[in-house]
Amino acid sequence: MAEIIHALEQLDWSPLYISLKTGVIATFVSFFLGIFAAGKAVKASPVAGAVLDGILTLPIVLPPTVAGFFLLLVFSTRRPAGAFLYDTFHIRVIQTQAGCVIAAVVIAFPLMYRNARAAFEQIDVNLIYAAQTLGMPEWKIFWNVVMPAAGPGVAAGTVLTFARALGEYGATSMLAGNIPGKTGTVSQKIAMVLQDGDYLTAGIWSAIVVLLAVIIVAAINLVQAGRSKHMKRWQVNKKRCDQVKEECR
Repeated sequence: MAEIIHALEQLDWSPLYISLKTGVIATFVSFFLGIFAAGKAVKASPVAGAVLDGILTLPIVLPPTVAGFFLLLVFSTRRPAGAFLYDTFHIRVIQTQAGCVIAAVVIAFPLMYRNARAAFEQIDVNLIYAAQTLGMPEWKIFWNVVMPAAGPGVAAGTVLTFARALGEYGATSMLAGNIPGKTGTVSQKIAMVLQDGDYLTAGIWSAIVVLLAVIIVAAINLVQAGRSKHMKRWQVNKKRCDQVKEECR
Protein backbone atom coordinates (compact mmCIF):
# COMPACT_ATOMS: atom_id res chain seq x y z
CA MET A 1 0.00 0.00 0.00
CA ALA A 2 2.85 2.33 0.85
CA GLU A 3 4.37 1.70 -2.58
CA ILE A 4 1.10 2.67 -4.28
CA ILE A 5 0.83 5.88 -2.25
CA HIS A 6 4.43 6.76 -3.06
CA ALA A 7 3.85 6.03 -6.76
CA LEU A 8 0.76 8.26 -6.76
CA GLU A 9 2.74 11.09 -5.16
CA GLN A 10 5.44 10.77 -7.83
CA LEU A 11 2.99 10.33 -10.70
CA ASP A 12 3.25 12.71 -13.64
CA TRP A 13 -0.34 13.70 -14.47
CA SER A 14 0.50 15.35 -17.79
CA PRO A 15 -0.54 12.28 -19.86
CA LEU A 16 -4.04 12.46 -18.38
CA TYR A 17 -4.25 16.19 -19.07
CA ILE A 18 -3.06 15.71 -22.65
CA SER A 19 -5.50 12.83 -23.22
CA LEU A 20 -8.46 14.77 -21.82
CA LYS A 21 -7.57 17.89 -23.79
CA THR A 22 -7.14 15.88 -26.98
CA GLY A 23 -10.39 14.01 -26.36
CA VAL A 24 -12.43 17.16 -25.76
CA ILE A 25 -11.09 18.99 -28.83
CA ALA A 26 -11.40 15.91 -31.05
CA THR A 27 -14.96 15.32 -29.87
CA PHE A 28 -15.91 18.94 -30.54
CA VAL A 29 -14.53 18.77 -34.09
CA SER A 30 -15.98 15.31 -34.77
CA PHE A 31 -19.40 16.38 -33.48
CA PHE A 32 -19.94 19.04 -36.13
CA LEU A 33 -18.16 17.14 -38.91
CA GLY A 34 -20.13 13.99 -38.10
CA ILE A 35 -23.50 15.75 -38.06
CA PHE A 36 -22.71 17.55 -41.32
CA ALA A 37 -21.56 14.36 -43.04
CA ALA A 38 -24.51 12.36 -41.70
CA GLY A 39 -26.94 14.96 -43.00
CA LYS A 40 -25.37 14.85 -46.45
CA ALA A 41 -25.27 11.04 -46.50
CA VAL A 42 -28.95 10.72 -45.56
CA LYS A 43 -30.01 13.05 -48.38
CA ALA A 44 -27.68 11.48 -50.98
CA SER A 45 -28.73 8.92 -53.57
CA PRO A 46 -28.30 5.22 -52.67
CA VAL A 47 -25.12 4.83 -54.75
CA ALA A 48 -23.55 8.11 -53.64
CA GLY A 49 -24.58 7.44 -50.04
CA ALA A 50 -22.99 3.97 -50.10
CA VAL A 51 -19.73 5.33 -51.52
CA LEU A 52 -19.65 8.22 -49.04
CA ASP A 53 -20.47 5.89 -46.16
CA GLY A 54 -17.65 3.53 -47.13
CA ILE A 55 -15.10 6.32 -47.28
CA LEU A 56 -16.15 7.95 -44.01
CA THR A 57 -16.25 4.68 -42.04
CA LEU A 58 -12.94 3.38 -43.42
CA PRO A 59 -10.93 4.32 -40.28
CA ILE A 60 -13.06 1.84 -38.28
CA VAL A 61 -11.92 -1.01 -40.50
CA LEU A 62 -8.30 0.02 -40.93
CA PRO A 63 -5.78 -0.66 -38.15
CA PRO A 64 -4.98 2.63 -36.38
CA THR A 65 -1.30 2.32 -37.35
CA VAL A 66 -2.28 2.19 -41.03
CA ALA A 67 -4.40 5.32 -40.63
CA GLY A 68 -1.47 6.93 -38.82
CA PHE A 69 0.86 6.00 -41.66
CA PHE A 70 -1.38 7.73 -44.22
CA LEU A 71 -1.65 10.78 -41.96
CA LEU A 72 2.13 10.81 -41.70
CA LEU A 73 2.40 10.81 -45.47
CA VAL A 74 -0.11 13.66 -45.79
CA PHE A 75 1.24 15.99 -43.08
CA SER A 76 4.96 15.34 -43.47
CA THR A 77 6.84 18.56 -44.29
CA ARG A 78 8.37 16.67 -47.22
CA ARG A 79 4.91 16.26 -48.76
CA PRO A 80 2.90 18.99 -50.53
CA ALA A 81 0.17 19.38 -47.89
CA GLY A 82 2.54 19.40 -44.94
CA ALA A 83 5.01 21.70 -46.70
CA PHE A 84 2.20 24.12 -47.61
CA LEU A 85 0.97 24.32 -44.01
CA TYR A 86 4.46 24.87 -42.67
CA ASP A 87 5.66 27.36 -45.31
CA THR A 88 2.43 29.38 -45.47
CA PHE A 89 1.04 29.28 -41.93
CA HIS A 90 4.05 27.94 -39.97
CA ILE A 91 1.85 25.06 -38.79
CA ARG A 92 3.65 21.82 -38.01
CA VAL A 93 1.49 18.75 -37.37
CA ILE A 94 4.01 15.97 -36.83
CA GLN A 95 5.16 15.55 -33.21
CA THR A 96 2.82 18.26 -31.94
CA GLN A 97 -0.43 18.25 -29.99
CA ALA A 98 -2.19 19.24 -33.19
CA GLY A 99 -1.08 15.85 -34.49
CA CYS A 100 -2.69 14.19 -31.45
CA VAL A 101 -5.97 15.95 -32.16
CA ILE A 102 -5.95 15.18 -35.90
CA ALA A 103 -5.19 11.51 -35.28
CA ALA A 104 -7.96 11.29 -32.67
CA VAL A 105 -10.44 13.02 -34.98
CA VAL A 106 -9.71 10.66 -37.88
CA ILE A 107 -10.09 7.56 -35.71
CA ALA A 108 -13.08 8.71 -33.63
CA PHE A 109 -15.03 10.57 -36.32
CA PRO A 110 -16.70 7.43 -37.83
CA LEU A 111 -18.41 6.70 -34.50
CA MET A 112 -19.98 10.14 -34.45
CA TYR A 113 -20.95 9.89 -38.09
CA ARG A 114 -22.51 6.42 -37.83
CA ASN A 115 -24.54 7.23 -34.71
CA ALA A 116 -25.74 10.55 -36.12
CA ARG A 117 -26.73 8.95 -39.40
CA ALA A 118 -28.62 6.14 -37.66
CA ALA A 119 -30.44 8.72 -35.53
CA PHE A 120 -31.36 10.84 -38.56
CA GLU A 121 -32.67 7.83 -40.47
CA GLN A 122 -35.11 7.01 -37.65
CA ILE A 123 -36.74 10.45 -37.64
CA ASP A 124 -40.35 10.59 -38.81
CA VAL A 125 -40.20 12.58 -42.07
CA ASN A 126 -43.73 13.84 -41.41
CA LEU A 127 -42.25 16.10 -38.73
CA ILE A 128 -39.99 17.66 -41.35
CA TYR A 129 -42.82 17.99 -43.86
CA ALA A 130 -44.99 19.67 -41.24
CA ALA A 131 -42.24 22.16 -40.46
CA GLN A 132 -41.79 22.88 -44.16
CA THR A 133 -45.50 23.59 -44.59
CA LEU A 134 -45.22 26.12 -41.78
CA GLY A 135 -42.57 27.96 -43.78
CA MET A 136 -39.64 27.25 -41.49
CA PRO A 137 -36.20 27.67 -43.13
CA GLU A 138 -34.03 24.55 -43.53
CA TRP A 139 -31.51 25.55 -40.89
CA LYS A 140 -34.28 26.13 -38.36
CA ILE A 141 -35.90 22.80 -39.22
CA PHE A 142 -32.60 21.06 -38.67
CA TRP A 143 -31.85 22.57 -35.26
CA ASN A 144 -35.44 22.81 -33.94
CA VAL A 145 -36.94 19.61 -35.36
CA VAL A 146 -34.29 17.17 -36.55
CA MET A 147 -31.74 17.57 -33.77
CA PRO A 148 -34.21 17.27 -30.86
CA ALA A 149 -35.70 14.14 -32.44
CA ALA A 150 -32.26 12.62 -33.01
CA GLY A 151 -30.89 13.92 -29.71
CA PRO A 152 -30.38 10.63 -27.81
CA GLY A 153 -28.58 8.97 -30.72
CA VAL A 154 -26.38 11.99 -31.33
CA ALA A 155 -25.59 12.25 -27.61
CA ALA A 156 -24.63 8.57 -27.45
CA GLY A 157 -22.39 9.04 -30.48
CA THR A 158 -20.74 12.04 -28.82
CA VAL A 159 -19.92 10.04 -25.70
CA LEU A 160 -18.55 7.13 -27.75
CA THR A 161 -16.49 9.55 -29.83
CA PHE A 162 -14.95 11.05 -26.70
CA ALA A 163 -14.16 7.59 -25.35
CA ARG A 164 -12.47 6.54 -28.59
CA ALA A 165 -10.50 9.77 -28.85
CA LEU A 166 -9.43 9.48 -25.22
CA GLY A 167 -7.97 6.00 -25.72
CA GLU A 168 -6.41 6.49 -29.16
CA TYR A 169 -2.90 5.05 -29.41
CA GLY A 170 -1.84 3.71 -32.82
CA ALA A 171 -2.43 6.67 -35.11
CA THR A 172 -1.31 9.12 -32.41
CA SER A 173 1.99 7.30 -31.99
CA MET A 174 2.61 7.40 -35.73
CA LEU A 175 1.72 11.07 -36.25
CA ALA A 176 2.47 12.84 -32.96
CA GLY A 177 5.02 10.53 -31.40
CA ASN A 178 5.46 10.12 -27.66
CA ILE A 179 7.02 13.29 -26.29
CA PRO A 180 6.51 13.50 -22.49
CA GLY A 181 4.55 16.59 -21.49
CA LYS A 182 3.73 17.41 -25.10
CA THR A 183 2.20 14.49 -27.02
CA GLY A 184 2.46 11.66 -24.50
CA THR A 185 -1.07 10.39 -23.80
CA VAL A 186 -2.20 7.88 -21.18
CA SER A 187 -2.19 4.99 -23.64
CA GLN A 188 1.35 5.81 -24.72
CA LYS A 189 2.43 6.21 -21.08
CA ILE A 190 1.16 2.73 -20.21
CA ALA A 191 3.04 1.19 -23.14
CA MET A 192 6.22 3.09 -22.22
CA VAL A 193 6.29 2.13 -18.54
CA LEU A 194 5.55 -1.49 -19.40
CA GLN A 195 8.60 -1.52 -21.66
CA ASP A 196 10.61 -0.25 -18.68
CA GLY A 197 9.20 -3.02 -16.47
CA ASP A 198 7.35 -0.59 -14.17
CA TYR A 199 4.20 -2.64 -13.65
CA LEU A 200 3.06 -0.61 -10.64
CA THR A 201 2.82 2.65 -12.60
CA ALA A 202 1.21 0.80 -15.50
CA GLY A 203 -1.34 -0.67 -13.09
CA ILE A 204 -2.16 2.76 -11.65
CA TRP A 205 -2.69 4.26 -15.09
CA SER A 206 -4.75 1.24 -16.12
CA ALA A 207 -6.95 1.70 -13.04
CA ILE A 208 -7.45 5.36 -13.98
CA VAL A 209 -8.45 4.34 -17.51
CA VAL A 210 -10.88 1.73 -16.14
CA LEU A 211 -12.45 4.38 -13.89
CA LEU A 212 -12.86 6.72 -16.86
CA ALA A 213 -14.37 3.87 -18.89
CA VAL A 214 -16.93 3.16 -16.14
CA ILE A 215 -17.91 6.83 -16.07
CA ILE A 216 -18.27 6.88 -19.87
CA VAL A 217 -20.36 3.70 -19.93
CA ALA A 218 -22.59 5.13 -17.19
CA ALA A 219 -23.03 8.29 -19.25
CA ILE A 220 -24.03 6.22 -22.29
CA ASN A 221 -26.55 4.28 -20.21
CA LEU A 222 -28.06 7.53 -18.92
CA VAL A 223 -28.40 8.76 -22.48
CA GLN A 224 -29.93 5.48 -23.62
CA ALA A 225 -32.36 5.59 -20.68
CA GLY A 226 -34.02 8.59 -22.29
CA ARG A 227 -34.62 6.56 -25.45
CA SER A 228 -36.21 3.67 -23.56
CA LYS A 229 -38.81 5.72 -21.66
CA HIS A 230 -41.44 5.07 -24.32
CA MET A 231 -40.69 1.33 -24.05
CA LYS A 232 -41.30 1.45 -20.31
CA ARG A 233 -44.57 3.25 -20.84
CA TRP A 234 -45.55 0.63 -23.42
CA GLN A 235 -44.72 -2.15 -20.98
CA VAL A 236 -46.82 -0.49 -18.26
CA ASN A 237 -49.73 -0.01 -20.63
CA LYS A 238 -49.49 -3.63 -21.78
CA LYS A 239 -49.60 -4.78 -18.20
CA ARG A 240 -52.67 -2.65 -17.58
CA CYS A 241 -54.37 -4.10 -20.66
CA ASP A 242 -53.73 -7.61 -19.38
CA GLN A 243 -55.32 -6.68 -16.06
CA VAL A 244 -58.40 -5.31 -17.85
CA LYS A 245 -58.71 -8.52 -19.85
CA GLU A 246 -58.61 -10.61 -16.69
CA GLU A 247 -61.28 -8.44 -15.08
CA CYS A 248 -63.52 -8.78 -18.14
CA ARG A 249 -63.31 -12.56 -17.94
